[in-house]
Amino acid sequence: MRAVLVRAFGPTDGVEIGEVEAPLKLGTEVIVDVHAAGMNPIDYKTALGKGAAKAVEPLLPWIPGGDVAGTVAEAPYEAHDLQPGDAVFGIVNHWRTRGSFAEQAAVPSLALALKPESLSFAEAAAVPCAALTAWDAVVRVAKARAGQRILIHAGAGGVGHFAVQFAKYFGAHVATTVSERNVDFARSLGADEVIDYSKVRFEDALQKVDVVVDLVGNVADDTGSRSLDVLKHGGLYLNVPTGSWPEYASAAAARGLRASAVKVEADGSNLGIIGRLIDAGDVRVEVQQVYPLARVRDAFAELQRGHVRGKLVLQVR
Repeated sequence: MRAVLVRAFGPTDGVEIGEVEAPLKLGTEVIVDVHAAGMNPIDYKTALGKGAAKAVEPLLPWIPGGDVAGTVAEAPYEAHDLQPGDAVFGIVNHWRTRGSFAEQAAVPSLALALKPESLSFAEAAAVPCAALTAWDAVVRVAKARAGQRILIHAGAGGVGHFAVQFAKYFGAHVATTVSERNVDFARSLGADEVIDYSKVRFEDALQKVDVVVDLVGNVADDTGSRSLDVLKHGGLYLNVPTGSWPEYASAAAARGLRASAVKVEADGSNLGIIGRLIDAGDVRVEVQQVYPLARVRDAFAELQRGHVRGKLVLQVR
């Protein structure tokens, strides 16, 4: 099968498309014919030798890609809920095996859900990792609800645009920080307060909030540290990008605040709920651009430039 291959860690202009053996199904895995694959920052960070590079080094040449959308080619067994031809979407554990930037992928059955009928494969591929990360932060951990004030940094990005919508859906008052070009977009997602971070310091513009979902950290303008200034006593700070602020827990504790990292869980049940919200029109999916597989280097370059609105997607079939 054709696949995007990282033969050695380094700049992403060195990734190539080559032929590798198709994956083998083990246990209750599903073999998926990949139609489209979403792109996430962890893909390029790992290709550069950062991210999950230590875990995937034994797999070189490694295939990136956590998000997958396609059709079932091989079911776990005859009477399983997922059967050949079913349209599905979900998450490949590409830190333990090869990923979704390929014509086929092996995916745990519990990490899959039926594709929303209202979405194309390309749109569906933009959902799993970003939406489940947002769900885990906003719904599972922060328990978004009416009367709660939540600040979401980078509310126009892949995780952010879902986080804004989930928080609003569950009744919270939602504030978000975005660039100037995304102000109207963030408002269209339902944000109650939209702050252009290039013009206004968010700590000068906001009343105290109950929760901060930080999708930036201290890698840009000390966003994480400054976020503690807007939290109520006992408030909750959630740090999402791995390594973006290693000292967040001690800094929060010193000020009487709660803090936690958030890691995405490949939960097909929650993904199915998200899919139903999408089909009902309560949540929308933003795809900035779809690239053919042959232009994967261009897609990686765009991803690394940052400031993507929503998600970038590779069209595999």
